[in-house]
Amino acid sequence: MKTKNKMPKEEISKSIKKSGKSLWKLLPLILGTILLVSLVISSVPKSFYFSIFAGNFFIDSFIGSLIGSISIGTPIASYIIGGEFLEKGISLIAVTSFLVAWVTVGVIQLPAESAILGKRFAFLRNILAFISAILVAFITVLILRII
Repeated sequence: MKTKNKMPKEEISKSIKKSGKSLWKLLPLILGTILLVSLVISSVPKSFYFSIFAGNFFIDSFIGSLIGSISIGTPIASYIIGGEFLEKGISLIAVTSFLVAWVTVGVIQLPAESAILGKRFAFLRNILAFISAILVAFITVLILRII
């Protein structure tokens, strides 16, 4: 026996209109977030990052995650920045924690994420992503030392 799950055209049209209205209401918040992220990325000089890492295994991973959380960026750009950091002598754990947090944690976009997904979810996701960035950095360095 087959069951058909067809939605009437009226319901589909109603759903599309409702989704469009929701997106339209969130558009200023999304655009503001994108503009703020672009401003932060372009205003923080790369030399700033080179001066903040101390060379301590634990402190560098925390600082890397902290700075990455505030800076936020794209995965594609992270390869270039990670390579530059490693060439300048910044430790692998600092670079790894920075890049993982840079891509996964979003302090700048937290207001938009809170408005869309809820405050509790947004804060919990960002805290877990921050902790995960540190753990991933430790595991990465540990694996590379074993290999």
